[in-house]
Amino acid sequence: MRAIFQCCAGLLLLTACSAAQAKTIRIVAFGDSATKGYLVAREDAYPAQLQAALRAKGYDVAVHNEGVNGDTTVGALRRFDMAIVPGTDIALVEFGTNDLRYRVPMKTVRARLTEIVRTLRARHIQVLVIGLGRLDFSAIAKAHDALYAQWWLPRGKYRTRDGAHFNAKGYAILIWRMLPAVEALIARVSPR
Repeated sequence: MRAIFQCCAGLLLLTACSAAQAKTIRIVAFGDSATKGYLVAREDAYPAQLQAALRAKGYDVAVHNEGVNGDTTVGALRRFDMAIVPGTDIALVEFGTNDLRYRVPMKTVRARLTEIVRTLRARHIQVLVIGLGRLDFSAIAKAHDALYAQWWLPRGKYRTRDGAHFNAKGYAILIWRMLPAVEALIARVSPR
């Protein structure tokens, strides 16, 4: 009887461990229109393409698109708790271009972005900071043990009809470039 009990206890432990390892990794793409996918179909926006690319590589992930057209760093701070829900493992943070459009001083933009990244890290969420175009936030990422990706593509065939936002092909290139960083963050939250 004792051997049966030990066997059952062992199976239960093994099942519990397997269930813990099988947890879907929750990734939140938190940003502005470049995250939302302005002027592209939802499935062509970068969060959807990233999810498809990661799943094709065998990762059990769910990438949630929390991009808002026209959003700024102050808007991000206001909606932070609605976008970054409990259970978030990784956040991909892309803001700043709209702040520049509204002439927000770069010192203020950096301070707000630092607050966002610091809060994410305090919640034990892994972070990839994304600098768009000429915006370079690599120092913020480095200061908070986050990873960094720079999004830059020439204007033209990688842009939507407005000439500013990325099209599906542009997003596919950016995802290919940032995929190693995202995989490194996945390894931090769920070592294989």
